[in-house]
Amino acid sequence: MDDNATCHRTLAVQDCLDSEGIQRLLWPMRSPDLKPHWKCVGYFGRQVAGREISSDRTPLIRAFTEEWDKLPQQLLDNVVQSMVRRVECCITLHGGHIPY
Repeated sequence: MDDNATCHRTLAVQDCLDSEGIQRLLWPMRSPDLKPHWKCVGYFGRQVAGREISSDRTPLIRAFTEEWDKLPQQLLDNVVQSMVRRVECCITLHGGHIPY
């Protein structure tokens, strides 16, 4: 599965898929509504950005790890449970943006 991004449509990628017998599925181009992980990434990014962190590698990795471990399970559950609705809306709208 890909989202028709240019990097997914190179001849090298197509040759690799062909050589492995992988059939490409149609997928709406630039479909953020079908990328619910971005909701988690946004939450995670806000949590990390709100911390006082030096740009040194070790404290940065520690902050990322601590915030990742604190992602609320309810947020993750909501994202997973929303996928049926998101896919149904995307099909109804023929790949268009889902209004919220």
